[in-house]
Amino acid sequence: METARIVAENLLKIKAVFLRPDQPFTWASGIKSPIYCDNRLILTSPEAREVVENAIAQTVKKEYPEAQALFGTSTAGIAHAAIAGHILGMPMGYVRGSSKDHGRNNKIEGKLEPGTKVVVVEDLISTGGSVIDVVESLREAGAEVLGIVSIYTYGMKKGLERLKEANVKNVSLTDFDTTVMVASETGYIKESDVVRLKAFRDNPSDESWIKA
Repeated sequence: METARIVAENLLKIKAVFLRPDQPFTWASGIKSPIYCDNRLILTSPEAREVVENAIAQTVKKEYPEAQALFGTSTAGIAHAAIAGHILGMPMGYVRGSSKDHGRNNKIEGKLEPGTKVVVVEDLISTGGSVIDVVESLREAGAEVLGIVSIYTYGMKKGLERLKEANVKNVSLTDFDTTVMVASETGYIKESDVVRLKAFRDNPSDESWIKA
């Protein structure tokens, strides 16, 4: 819990996470959302970056002690996998969204021997589709995927169900509920907004929370 709170505090401080229930954001899917997360901003803040990368490294050591390599998701997970891999003294690579159309037509970049025990590093999980594609690509290449370390997760039902169906473990440094709690305690949002925000998390397609 302590790590989750510290990471949430840092993400709010550097505005990597925005909470705006009265002026919702519109995601690419068209969903109206009271939250927007841009974890790329972590890289521009030395203080937040140190907190997050060390937390990733410690989580790998604790949750996946057999890990032999880290593989980042493209593109946001690449830098985090590289930095955490450096801290751990561990090889890293990354998985493209699609295969290159030239050279060796690689989708997986970096050396990967069959049977290598791999942890996937992801910056953000919402519905889980993209990170599961990465896991499946690594499995097809012969890797033993131990699980995922993500910086942030919304904890949406669809994402949790997809991860369970894919039989893949995910450990997030922090999550939606922790962020909302910290934001409420520090006056970033009103206490009355907490219920609205959790209603969005439980059913993003139901926009009744906007007028609540």
